[in-house]
Amino acid sequence: MEHGVDLVVPIKNLDRAKSRLRGAVPVEQHADLVLALLLDTVTAALTSAGVRRVLVICEDKRVPDALAGTGVECLVERGLPGLNAALSFGAEHLRTPGGTVGALQADLPALRPADLAGAIAEADGRRAFSADRPGTGTTLLLAHPGEALTPRFGPGSAQAHEATGARQVGAGLASLRCDVDTEDDLAVAEGLGLGKFTLPFGLGPRRAAIDAGQWGCEHRDEP
Repeated sequence: MEHGVDLVVPIKNLDRAKSRLRGAVPVEQHADLVLALLLDTVTAALTSAGVRRVLVICEDKRVPDALAGTGVECLVERGLPGLNAALSFGAEHLRTPGGTVGALQADLPALRPADLAGAIAEADGRRAFSADRPGTGTTLLLAHPGEALTPRFGPGSAQAHEATGARQVGAGLASLRCDVDTEDDLAVAEGLGLGKFTLPFGLGPRRAAIDAGQWGCEHRDEP
């Protein structure tokens, strides 16, 4: 097995991504929030022990500009039919005969490098996944060395990945399990400690801005 895991991180067009998070910030800042979630995720991942490369697959030209100088790789590929197609595309770009590829969700703004490293170490070269906080979704998927990723993201992905032979790892690693789909999720992530990019969008800074009259009020969209 080659040393280190190569991770692919997919992100949709920033304006269309994270629809359930709309209303957490003024509408004109939604794309900035989505990008901040990504930046905190991938910069933490890149400094994690056991991670060799991080590749973002995107369809938005703002993403590679924001990643410039971080050490995170980026490919702009439009027209891929969904999340699993984007993950498979990126994983095949990274895959080598003895290497391990993995998928990491793009919305883990409280991710601690030690937590990601712990999950990779626990997997110990086996096909594995980390579930989200509710236990039904997936935040991390790792392939067996040299094998295809075979992602099954979507509703019930934790059970779907387990059915492919993946074992669950990282059950006690809170920052790895805390993906952000809603404003409530963002509050939980803030409690764990947001990364520097997402921190300005946390409830504390927003309350201060509202008190100072510097934060616009928007009606929340329905989920």
